[in-house]
Amino acid sequence: MRDYYLEEVLPFLKHIDKERREQFLAYFRNAPLWIFENVSIEKIEKGKTFIREGEPVEAVYFIGDGIIKATDYRIYGISFDFMLFTNVYAYGGMEIIMDMGKYRTSLQTVTDCIVLKIPKAKFNQWMKTDIQSLRYEAKLMGEYLLEQARNVRAFLFLQGQDRLAMLLINRYEKYAEQGVLRIRNDRQELSDFTGLSVKTITRSVKKLREEGLISKEGSNIVIGKEQYASLKENLMEVFSDDDWYLSGQ
Repeated sequence: MRDYYLEEVLPFLKHIDKERREQFLAYFRNAPLWIFENVSIEKIEKGKTFIREGEPVEAVYFIGDGIIKATDYRIYGISFDFMLFTNVYAYGGMEIIMDMGKYRTSLQTVTDCIVLKIPKAKFNQWMKTDIQSLRYEAKLMGEYLLEQARNVRAFLFLQGQDRLAMLLINRYEKYAEQGVLRIRNDRQELSDFTGLSVKTITRSVKKLREEGLISKEGSNIVIGKEQYASLKENLMEVFSDDDWYLSGQ
């Protein structure tokens, strides 16, 4: 009954993929009914920054459909895109729970997105009066921080081609469809996500292609199952056998 109600008040749930739908149901299944009176659903077009680092926290956002990215501008003023998101998190929830008055990261839409928005005061009231929801949010927040720390730590020890390979492995594991990943060969975007120069990205893409580890279709980089396996096997030689990232633990 509660799942049926959620689909009525959040109609976009009927049209999104099963995994994300289940994540929404898990997050809001025990939510008090009054919280839905304070929810707004918005469409945000591709390329829009809807949370800016340093601005006052005013609301919490959940991504109903689409992909967003986190960007850090604090490192010498250089834009560094360190993570893509599709999972259901309360973006801005960490700041509220930790009593931070300002957003700590900038978030931008990578695709057109459907966004569920809850005002700060209402989300704060919900978390303070619902221990089960607070525990669930703390769990998700911990998973996010752990993944972020792992990615950054691994990147510290990789250079050039290996760093790009790690990014492509991560993208494949998250976004491959029917065993094939297709992403735009956007050198500036790959540069932003890896912290490498555009020139280094160009050399690395060329070398990976020459080695048969990636392919190209028009303006897209394409990676199949065998290429993914080879990329991961090559990178395993850099890390120890029990490394947390490549072992999938």
